[in-house]
Amino acid sequence: MMVSIPPAGATPDRQADEAAIRDVVQTRQQQAWNQHDAKAYAALFAEEGDVVNVVGWWWKGRKEIENKLTDAFAFVFRESTLTITQVDTRFLMPEVAVAHTRWTMTGAKTPPTIPEPREGIQTIVLHKVGEKWMIAAFQNTNYRPEVPFPKGPSAPVPASQPPR
Repeated sequence: MMVSIPPAGATPDRQADEAAIRDVVQTRQQQAWNQHDAKAYAALFAEEGDVVNVVGWWWKGRKEIENKLTDAFAFVFRESTLTITQVDTRFLMPEVAVAHTRWTMTGAKTPPTIPEPREGIQTIVLHKVGEKWMIAAFQNTNYRPEVPFPKGPSAPVPASQPPR
């Protein structure tokens, strides 16, 4: 369970909006995914919302998101479990926010040509429509531990070893 301490000067409205955003990006996203319910997952998105998934596939509009996830839940993600472990929210305007989430996943059965999603970060742009927060744009990225940038070229690979 994540506990959020509101920043000094946070208004009750802002606290309510943060809670509503957390409900969308953590609770409801996780629930829809883990129930393998493409319709409920797509319903988190604005009608014109879009997704760029962990392998860079770009799905445009709620209907395409639902169709692609229906296919994904048929086999690849049929036994997968998504856990959202962290949510950070920043308001760009009173009715527009960006959330970053960290997630883990087990049970995915990806083909050899696609990396298995185990851990990642989502960047989610949300827009408040009336009293409801909807996902406008969603970018999902597999996580790899950060390493220092090289300070020069890599050492040459001996001829007996295949290049990386």
